[in-house]
Amino acid sequence: MIYFDNAATSFPKPAVVAQAMTKFLTEDAANPGRAGHRMAVRAEQMLDDVRLKLTRLIKGDDHHRLIFAMNGTDALNMAIKGVLSEHTTTNGGKPHVITTVLEHNSVSRPLQGMAARGDIDLTRVRCDAVGNVDPDDIRNAITPATQLIALTHASNVLGTMQNAAAVGAIAREHDLLFLLDAAQTIGVVPIDINAMHVDLLAFPGHKSLLGPTGTGALYVGERCPEPAEALAATHEAGHLDQQITRKGKLRALNPWREGGTGGDSATPTQPPLYPYYLEGGTPNTVGIVGLGAALDTLTPEAMAESLEHEQAQCARLIERFADDDRFTVYGPQDASKCVGTLSINLEGFEPSDLGSILDDSFDIAVRPGLHCSPYTHRQLGTFPSGTLRISPGAFNTDEQLDQLIDALEQIAG
Repeated sequence: MIYFDNAATSFPKPAVVAQAMTKFLTEDAANPGRAGHRMAVRAEQMLDDVRLKLTRLIKGDDHHRLIFAMNGTDALNMAIKGVLSEHTTTNGGKPHVITTVLEHNSVSRPLQGMAARGDIDLTRVRCDAVGNVDPDDIRNAITPATQLIALTHASNVLGTMQNAAAVGAIAREHDLLFLLDAAQTIGVVPIDINAMHVDLLAFPGHKSLLGPTGTGALYVGERCPEPAEALAATHEAGHLDQQITRKGKLRALNPWREGGTGGDSATPTQPPLYPYYLEGGTPNTVGIVGLGAALDTLTPEAMAESLEHEQAQCARLIERFADDDRFTVYGPQDASKCVGTLSINLEGFEPSDLGSILDDSFDIAVRPGLHCSPYTHRQLGTFPSGTLRISPGAFNTDEQLDQLIDALEQIAG
């Protein structure tokens, strides 16, 4: 099988990932923090080590604010529902959220669900024909009730990278929280959460970070205070229905999951201390071990090489098919403005049929359909059939790309 579906999950994983997971399962697979014996202590230390690696990767300041999640979706729900709790209304009105048409359903569905229930007001900003969101459109959508801006760093349909730093500056200028979905960028695009003014960064571990599925994280920035500090401030103020502005910070997130934390079993509610405040339940320790091993392969040089390689493969596809009347190529014609993701359609074929032919007749894996981003496809005019998404990864060879191009040409006739 020739695999061109890395925007869904990267494949293959580095060999060290499986090796580290096997070693952990056979030697150290205790429940971290749930006992004082050596195996449990080593498991807890492993979690702390991977927290530190991820925090350094995004240039965060405090690795205790790196919260492990089940995946990127879990991390995004943790951020969205933690910020937009029942206690975050201002002046008796509903909180207002700004997002875009480019978002994955991991952002769109939680927000749309809250809007449908009447919990929030929601504005969805449009993009241009190639998938760029104008930061000024986000600025112009801000109202006195706006509390959160949620943006994807790069479209999982078009690959288009957004000017996240400009959006973050706008959020900071208006004292709003900025949530960035880095699912398609972390591991290939450098991320500096302070330079980009990111308050909440959510991402999975199984895409360009090269880790196993079932892993992900949310980084909670310094503008979200420690839970104990926020609780003390709200108690002092005597209310729970206004944002905490003490020391220029916004209120802490409410827990998305609550349960056991191992180290503190006596507190009747979640211990008001990161990361445990947002990490109820036993973590996916074996998956996090694999993620930690993958992170050791992701040097800055390796990340830059991966991005350059993936962009070069997309550039070849654009060069071959952009001027062919049988094909429609979506997104920027300059691959340097994208991560390694490209959407196309072939005249006379449904994307699902084209994907099946590539799979059945050529042993090539791609992703047809809506890619969990229906609002993007509505704006592109490709709803409901979607497109055929081709997403090269770090391990795809030029020979594999030649086979994909040849297969598409054979199908087109």
